Amino acid sequence: MANAKTIRIKQIASPIRRPKQQRAMLIGLGLNKVGKIVERQDTPEVRGAIAKLPHMVEVLD
Repeated sequence: MANAKTIRIKQIASPIRRPKQQRAMLIGLGLNKVGKIVERQDTPEVRGAIAKLPHMVEVLD
């Protein structure tokens, strides 16, 4: 997958007082601090994690 499309994800909210599963999803995406931006391959798995955390992450174009 040399030409795999990537997306940039930014954490916009803190995981404090959130369910353990949501905190685990953030860590799985590579996020751990508010304002951090990571680049991930645009896969259904990553899109699913983003869909479960719309209040905590933002997709940058």
